[in-house]
Amino acid sequence: MNSQNLQKIQQVNPSNMAPPGGHYSHATIANGFVFVSGQLPITPSGDRLNQASFEEQVKQTLSNVKTVLEAAGSSVAQLVQMRVYITSISNWPSFNQIYKEWAGQSLPARAVVPVPELHYGFSIEIEAVATVS
Repeated sequence: MNSQNLQKIQQVNPSNMAPPGGHYSHATIANGFVFVSGQLPITPSGDRLNQASFEEQVKQTLSNVKTVLEAAGSSVAQLVQMRVYITSISNWPSFNQIYKEWAGQSLPARAVVPVPELHYGFSIEIEAVATVS
């Protein structure tokens, strides 16, 4: 990859969020898209909401996705795809209702995938792709 292509890649780590928990950025902007890393229910101050209700975890995680999108110059309305990982498929209806309110008129492609477990005992993780203004 030449240096011109490298200059088109930008990492996004909003100052109003807890820093990433590993060797990654909250998002990367490239070629007119923002790729949001898997977001977990972690508050801006770094509190892990693994003991909170599923609904609280969903709301915090969606809030984190929105914060990253906005920091990247994007928005919920510009979402292209969402991948949602949940530890119990029985939580799908609850997730879908909260998500519908959060997303509003935005209807990106989406997958909700049941998984056996997530880091720190969380119940949800969400990654996303959106366009950048």
